[in-house]
Amino acid sequence: MNKKTPLLVLTSLVLSAGLLSACGSSETSPAAQPSTDKNVHFLYNFSTNSLDPHVDSSYVPLRAGITETLVRLDEDNLTVAPWLAESWESEDGQHWTIDLRDDVTFQNGKPMTGESVKASLERALTESAAIQNALKIDTIEAEGDKLEITTTQPFPEFASELVNPNTAIIDVSEPDIVNKPIGTGPFKLTSFTPGSKLELDRYDEYWDGASPLDSVTFSFNEDANARTLALQSGQVDVVYRPEVESLESLKAIDGMTVESTSTFRVHQLTMNMQRESIKDLNVRRALDALIDRQGIVDTILLGYGESAIGPFLPSLPFAPTYDKSASQSGEEAAVHYLKEAGYTLQNGVMTKDGKPLQLTLLTYSARADLPLIAQVFQSDAKKIGIDVQIRQIDTPEDYMASNRDWDIATYSNLTAPRGDAGYYLNATYHPKGALNFSGSEDPELTAIIDELNLTVDPEKRAELAEKAANYVHDNVLNSFVLHPGTIVAYNGKKIKNWVTTRSEYYMITNKLDVM
Repeated sequence: MNKKTPLLVLTSLVLSAGLLSACGSSETSPAAQPSTDKNVHFLYNFSTNSLDPHVDSSYVPLRAGITETLVRLDEDNLTVAPWLAESWESEDGQHWTIDLRDDVTFQNGKPMTGESVKASLERALTESAAIQNALKIDTIEAEGDKLEITTTQPFPEFASELVNPNTAIIDVSEPDIVNKPIGTGPFKLTSFTPGSKLELDRYDEYWDGASPLDSVTFSFNEDANARTLALQSGQVDVVYRPEVESLESLKAIDGMTVESTSTFRVHQLTMNMQRESIKDLNVRRALDALIDRQGIVDTILLGYGESAIGPFLPSLPFAPTYDKSASQSGEEAAVHYLKEAGYTLQNGVMTKDGKPLQLTLLTYSARADLPLIAQVFQSDAKKIGIDVQIRQIDTPEDYMASNRDWDIATYSNLTAPRGDAGYYLNATYHPKGALNFSGSEDPELTAIIDELNLTVDPEKRAELAEKAANYVHDNVLNSFVLHPGTIVAYNGKKIKNWVTTRSEYYMITNKLDVM
């Protein structure tokens, strides 16, 4: 603990200095007065340099209450529910009619119309290849408050894909979408400091009722220690994912509330299927066998999570039931699989054809668990002669999509944010998937996913999802480590109506209030 203290003190001083600096600059304004505003200061764990909602992978505009989508996820029933759209229907799964709300305005006062929604969706399709692949839209026609959308093929789950934050509806006629998007949400952006924070004011004409708050500050800090210290010192009101080791001390603070909820997320070991050693199924089995899942849950997450076998939480209706007794794990099993792959242990080094087994493992610090998982894996691999070199990266999606100089990566993925298995399977394993960082191109798995995309019946969809998940498991296309709980801590004496969602999408809402 003493080794950590200097870092914590330094982080606290830096954070405090930054906040004091911000306060000092505001005091130079002649209009500055002691604030009586009802404000909430929220501290998030991912930063962003762009607020373009159609490409921002941090989904900050939606999470901050600036933008909204046509439909949203009903997390209790795992179905999609109306939001900016009142209703939608299709008789064949290819031709869709969407009726929009007629009482919505953008934060610049302009009415939301069919034409403005069409323009927003078309921009999303232009700006994001991932949205093109996800929505499969061929044509969009607008008339009044109605949209007629035709997809390139029958696509029964089209409506659920509209939950995607990158389909958020904005006024595309505004000049600076990257720094000041104009959405339909309860809060309008007043200032944005890239990589640092957003300042938001209540939008009084919000269609679902104006927020009781006057303003919100939405800050970023990727250091879990710093986030915790900011909450402890009262500099912020709500912290997303505080340091796990600090939770007991946070709970001991009078009035502090700490919430943990299971989410649709999995921490996984992503395999780069384009690397020669990883192409071997037995090597992938060996790496999978080395993962001490329960040990990681107990020591790194301190029990705030559950070990994973597949990508989906066991409680989800489309999650397979795995036979845990059939899985071999541990060093002995890993060595066995490597022998099957032609490796032998020579002078403490796992070797094949005279070459040692060396792996580059990517990780990133924005999710504090992942570098620790990487270190545990590196240590366990060393015991059986595998040399794992850990490389820290900043933006995993950009790096893994653009570079092939790595073998495995710790990555955290939402697997059912639409309440359905289709999103994760399409994004991660379809050859055109936006999150297919492994470079997987498996015709048999692709055929299962394509059939799922054309299937309407829920029971048949669940059956196909299980089939796909079992295929991924049997072929170790990725390894799944654990399902983390989402932890949020906040000042319970001040904050009212905070909800920790399973989808991790809906954070700053018009219901959030202070005492």
